[in-house]
Amino acid sequence: MTDSNAIVTELQRLNRLLHGALPAPAPTPDFATGLAFRWRAHPHGGYLETISDLSPIVLNDLQGIDRQKAEIRRNTEQFVRGFTANNVLLTGTRGAGKSSLIKALLNEFSAQGLRVIEVDKHLLHELPDIVALLQIRDERFIIYCDDLSFSEDDASYRALKSILDGSMHSGSDNVIIYATSNRRHLLPEYLHENLMTSVGKSGEIHPNEVIDEKVSLSDRFGLWLTFYPASQDDYLGMASHWVRHYGLSFTDDTRVAALQWAMARGNRSGRTASQFARDWAGRQQLARAN
Repeated sequence: MTDSNAIVTELQRLNRLLHGALPAPAPTPDFATGLAFRWRAHPHGGYLETISDLSPIVLNDLQGIDRQKAEIRRNTEQFVRGFTANNVLLTGTRGAGKSSLIKALLNEFSAQGLRVIEVDKHLLHELPDIVALLQIRDERFIIYCDDLSFSEDDASYRALKSILDGSMHSGSDNVIIYATSNRRHLLPEYLHENLMTSVGKSGEIHPNEVIDEKVSLSDRFGLWLTFYPASQDDYLGMASHWVRHYGLSFTDDTRVAALQWAMARGNRSGRTASQFARDWAGRQQLARAN
């Protein structure tokens, strides 16, 4: 083998090694069949991964939150039909149905072109790239951020704040943001910050601006929906709905068991009711099988 052939062979070997070490190109999203997607990090800039195992939950499954359900449904219908609509922040007690509402809205409006893009908090700084990808599409997209909360030095906080009040609504009216959080203002708040505004002993020249900064992100959501712990009657209504969903009757024994389940969990909510019904139905199935 000549020296030139040896060099060519070695270059070919190195080329194969290089291609094997490089990450594969990001896959192209299939908007024709996909209804929901999850934004994934990638060395080439991120991509949309199709979510195939969608929840079958519908709006009628969500009990005890009629006002919140009606408001977000109205806002979503406005958005899907091309009318003006607001970004939505859903806050409040855990397990009340905040995340389930987003899933149910997709099932309600997907036939009219609604799609959902789920974005994790640590990837919010890539929102401009996501919007650029979506704004050329005919579909209507909810960018969904679940369980948001930020520390004071979190870069994602400022990225979301900038998007909500800046470039997102410039030429991208087919994109809207729905976010859920257990915190109304998304950032931790401290007693001393309120005291500063009246006492003024912190050394802060404009102490009230600390509070303004805390609420500035949540203020950028035009529609706030707050969820509260369920009353006993509402909780029993939810439990009854889910028990009947499994083809069982809601008897006095079921009622007592549902209340005991909620007491043990220390929480009355739609999630607690759904978990009770799943456990209760499984117990009945096991008893019949034995």
